[in-house]
Amino acid sequence: RGATRLRLLGDHLQTEAQLVGMDRPPGSPLTTHVLDTARGVPAARLPLGLYRLDSGAAGWTLVTSGATNDDGRCPGLITRDAFLSGMYKMRFETGQYWAGLGETGFYPYVEVVFSITDPSQKYHVPLLLSPFSYSTYRGS
Repeated sequence: RGATRLRLLGDHLQTEAQLVGMDRPPGSPLTTHVLDTARGVPAARLPLGLYRLDSGAAGWTLVTSGATNDDGRCPGLITRDAFLSGMYKMRFETGQYWAGLGETGFYPYVEVVFSITDPSQKYHVPLLLSPFSYSTYRGS
């Protein structure tokens, strides 16, 4: 009986450690959060791509693509090892998002171009979106 209680307590403590992220690998050094400010909700299932400027090829190289989750986030955009100094852009497929809601937007896509000078830092690129406007900033 006492051993069972100790095992249950140990299982609980392990779960608590997982909740605070103690045994998870570090997250992406680059994150985004897209909010549909017209509806007051996260922009779920919005397709996006992350690109890096390849000066040797004189063009953009796709690093990864995905879609926002129900919270308007796209976790795991890039690993710490793959995150290098340079110029990046996130391309948000806003036209597809609005079409999925049965609406029409003015911007078929939004590209946010930014420079990474210190890849050891964490960068957050939020997008505030409505059918006829958008804004972005470097978040924390």
